[in-house]
Amino acid sequence: MLDNDLKEQLRAYLEKVTHPIELVASVDEGAASQELLALLRDIQSLSSMVSLRTNGQESRKPSFAINRTGTDVSVRFAGIPMGHEFTSLVLALLQVGGHPSKTAPEVIEQVRNLEGEYVFETFMSLSCHSCPDTVQALNLMSVLNPNITHIAIDGALFQDEVDERQVMAVPTVFLNGQPFDQGRMTIEQIAARLDSNATLRDAEKLNAKAPFDVLVVGGGPAGAAAAIYSARKGIRTGMAGERFGGQVLDTMAIENFISVTYTEGPKLAASLEQHVREYDVDVMNLQRAEQLIPATEEGGLIEVRLANGASLKSRTVVLSTGARWRNMNVPGEQDYRNKGVTYCPHCDGPLFKGKRVAVIGGGNSGVEAAIDLAGIVEHVTLLEFDSKLRADEVLQRKLRSLPNVKVIVSAQTTEVLGDGQKVTGLAYTDRSNGQGQRVELEGVFVQIGLLPNTDWLKGTLKLSPRGEIEVDARGETSVPGVFAAGDATTTPYKQIVIAMGEGAKAALSAFDYLIRLPVTVVEEEEMVA
Repeated sequence: MLDNDLKEQLRAYLEKVTHPIELVASVDEGAASQELLALLRDIQSLSSMVSLRTNGQESRKPSFAINRTGTDVSVRFAGIPMGHEFTSLVLALLQVGGHPSKTAPEVIEQVRNLEGEYVFETFMSLSCHSCPDTVQALNLMSVLNPNITHIAIDGALFQDEVDERQVMAVPTVFLNGQPFDQGRMTIEQIAARLDSNATLRDAEKLNAKAPFDVLVVGGGPAGAAAAIYSARKGIRTGMAGERFGGQVLDTMAIENFISVTYTEGPKLAASLEQHVREYDVDVMNLQRAEQLIPATEEGGLIEVRLANGASLKSRTVVLSTGARWRNMNVPGEQDYRNKGVTYCPHCDGPLFKGKRVAVIGGGNSGVEAAIDLAGIVEHVTLLEFDSKLRADEVLQRKLRSLPNVKVIVSAQTTEVLGDGQKVTGLAYTDRSNGQGQRVELEGVFVQIGLLPNTDWLKGTLKLSPRGEIEVDARGETSVPGVFAAGDATTTPYKQIVIAMGEGAKAALSAFDYLIRLPVTVVEEEEMVA
């Protein structure tokens, strides 16, 4: 099952196991069960601390549990956790085997103190790059707290259950049999949802923080670069964002990041966070900014109010709030969001195996999505508003070579159709003749670009008609002391490498702004002291 290189890597990891592990397989005679057994036997052969038995009684087959022998510590998988979930498997083996997690001690303590019974089920797909974060978070929680159980379910192997529970996007999490949430989640986010007092405690801690010299709002590539360049200047730097990595976390293949021939979004995001944490940066995750209050005088403090009620103050601010997927804004889109309407072909594509789907958008993202989906689904209809596709020619040639893809240009989507539970079709207008058309299908993948995350800034600083933060060549905004960088700004070409450069520039501009401020009497006394 595992090649020799992977076996040697896994053998090295298993040397860190300090408690005996028992793998308990629930299998039948099917091919998937035999594949799972081959994987588990490979794992067993790599360490004397691992045993295997095959008489598990789980109703889902194939599935298996990783148990800490003699205890109730357990992690479970329904399926064969390879692909993006192989890392989840390795971490589960280590954590059940007693190897400590690198999660912050205060988060670990928070999870251990959760009261109540929590039975989590996560539907994921092996091609989903967003799923491992959620799976790994819930796995660790089940190791830390005996009141928490979790099973990760490969939706592609349990299609009947996926259909019955109307799972049309991954990851989808159920808690105690009821829908809990969808999308990438960290252990901090889940623990905060379950801990009713977490928001209040967090707000109190944030309010107590001293003012920063530079406060970076946003956790994507632009924000990471700004934080690093600020911290390197030796000034007090804070970084507040909803999730570290931002839009990069939702990006699969990255092949145009200079000097790196290929990487994936989550891997790059992890590297960014690791680099930021090498410096003295106060990183505040899970924080959504809701209001920017400019300073009342030159060199005064700028205030950023957060969704949890807390406020952060700083002498300068770098806004790097990024962008989000653009919606079609047609009837039915929101009604059937995650019920057939989705925005991530890599994550959700396997759930539409053998079905008919549409891709909306003829740029690089849309054409790449259609190419990927064509290898999974029965048929792809790509609809483009313009009279021609806008994707790179190399992608268009690949698209034209696929027999199960139909391209329709000059198509204006007008409605997502459904039966109240799931998508059944799509209506569009042929812009060449004005006639209405309808396509029968079961999934709609929207790939029509991005919108800047700047709604909270309206009326505070100058925005373009597209809602982008207007910046000059130095990254300065219309508000003194406030700078901006990345996809939320008017800087053209929304690319990772450009966002990083703009983030560094904004930080340097903020530092230059600070050193040119008039020195106050208080600051002179501090320097003498």
